[in-house]
Amino acid sequence: MNTVSTMSVVEPSTSEAGSLPEWYALSLRDVAEGQIVKGRIIDITAQDVLVDIGYKSEGSISLQEFPDPASLKVGDEVDVLIEAMEDEQGMVLLSKSKADRQRGWERIVTNFKEGDIIEGRPVRKVKGGLMVDIGIEAFMPASLSSFKGYANLDALVSQTLKFVILKISRARKNIVVSHRDYLVQERDRQRKTLLERLTVGERRTGTVKNLTDFGAFVDLGGVDGLLHIGDISWGRIAHPSEILTVGQQLDVLVLAVDKDSQKISLGLKQLLPSPWQHAETKYPVGTRLKGKVVNLVPYGAFVEVEPGVEGLVHISELSWSKRLSHPSEVLQVGQEIEAAVLAVDAKNQRLSLGVRQVTGDPWQAAKDKYVVSAKVMGRVRQLTDYGAFVELEDGIEGLLHNADVSWTRKINHPSEVLKKGKMVEVMILTCEPDNRRITLGMKQLMTDPWPELVKRFALGAVVEGAVTKVAGFGLFVEIAKDVEGLMHLSELELGSSEKLDDRYHVGDRVRAQVIKLDEIERKIGLSNKNLPPESASAPAASPASDTPV
Repeated sequence: MNTVSTMSVVEPSTSEAGSLPEWYALSLRDVAEGQIVKGRIIDITAQDVLVDIGYKSEGSISLQEFPDPASLKVGDEVDVLIEAMEDEQGMVLLSKSKADRQRGWERIVTNFKEGDIIEGRPVRKVKGGLMVDIGIEAFMPASLSSFKGYANLDALVSQTLKFVILKISRARKNIVVSHRDYLVQERDRQRKTLLERLTVGERRTGTVKNLTDFGAFVDLGGVDGLLHIGDISWGRIAHPSEILTVGQQLDVLVLAVDKDSQKISLGLKQLLPSPWQHAETKYPVGTRLKGKVVNLVPYGAFVEVEPGVEGLVHISELSWSKRLSHPSEVLQVGQEIEAAVLAVDAKNQRLSLGVRQVTGDPWQAAKDKYVVSAKVMGRVRQLTDYGAFVELEDGIEGLLHNADVSWTRKINHPSEVLKKGKMVEVMILTCEPDNRRITLGMKQLMTDPWPELVKRFALGAVVEGAVTKVAGFGLFVEIAKDVEGLMHLSELELGSSEKLDDRYHVGDRVRAQVIKLDEIERKIGLSNKNLPPESASAPAASPASDTPV
């Protein structure tokens, strides 16, 4: 390894004969080039310092090599490095700065290693960074001068700072240091210390460091905690900037500490009384209040009645009559509405509200208004497989079942005879205000024709009609207006290889004989087997088009 010799320094001593050091007795054999020896200043000029090392000639050192030239005086002892035993003028060539650098290097490599922390002072700016005096000059890259990016290097010059030794090159005798790594270590140390001391429920003072959509990061003094947007205010806010600003100091409450992940959750609103604290007293059931719609969801609307207190109006509580698919059909965000309190749960912070209750319940007067057998007009509001819902007034509707549309016609779907939005006359069959249920009928507006049909289509009577449906089990035949009979497959005359749908088609006219008449089930059975000849048969019933129901 190419290093300067580390020969021991020649220490002066006082002879018994006088007060002069013994270096005058030293000979050429006692000193050598590259050796650090002690010398005595014998003269100081404007440019140089003359030093006697006890050799046959003195050495001259530039005044600039001394850190504090003004403090020098004749007789001072100094460490110098012998660069050459004799120059062109016959003087010893000495160096104060190289002696200091050699001593500094020996101190560093003896007492420090890579990764250690050392104190130093940036002395000058160079290309790519700073030269730092740590006893010898070390290099610090500009990128390692601060946490992020590049610091103002000029501002760091002459400041006493701490550094981490990143690299010691013995071959080149240079050292690379980092102030940033020291800052990182110090931050981690402070974070660890703070995390160990923090306790849930503790009140701390911090500084708002950054604002995001989901909250604010607060510096608690070396470690950041997250103040979630939901914990900033009891009221609803869209962004933390509505309340906080970067650099603002504020007191926060420690809500949670995760030492493993080094995450801290903070709260601000928890330092203030909860508006839910007296909600049950302030908002008793039945109270009418005003609020602002702050959010719409598929199942209802959230209404702010005061900052921090929101109630839910379920979609079913928006209207007495309208079956809404989304609350946006009747409400919009920002709208001021009036609602009634339906339930309060302060412990779980839940407030149930109703809008329709403010307008009054129309079912309260329904029992007196919609008496059984009364004839009323209504609008067809909805069609279902089993019937139609007819709106009698705002908030009240009744069900017209398929079976109550016609005495004689089989209704498979109400759309066969009704249209949505059409006004129809119906009769009240039942009225149950407590269950909010009314059943309606249309056929009840007319006389039941079945007693007359039973007489007209007696057993054995021969009838004629049109095929209305060909089913796998037989034919449906209309023998009078809206009166159908079933001719079962077993009662049809078919060849051994003949198929039903090949022989009969909708609209075909057929003759048949009544073989079954069930007045209770309102069913008529027909057969075309063993029919008497037309001339010998009983008088056939009139065509379906001539027979009113």
